[in-house]
Amino acid sequence: MISWAVTFLVIALIAAVLGFSGIAGTAVNLAWICAVIGIIFAVIFGVMGRRP
Repeated sequence: MISWAVTFLVIALIAAVLGFSGIAGTAVNLAWICAVIGIIFAVIFGVMGRRP
């Protein structure tokens, strides 16, 4: 999920430089959502992996 977030962030940066503000805003929102979900999954799997 983190790789998707980075991909959407790069798309947003390129779109912002080219002047496509709508696409840039959407890509930033998708990057934010993917990053949050990825962090939540990382925490959950980290906690679950510590149990015997």
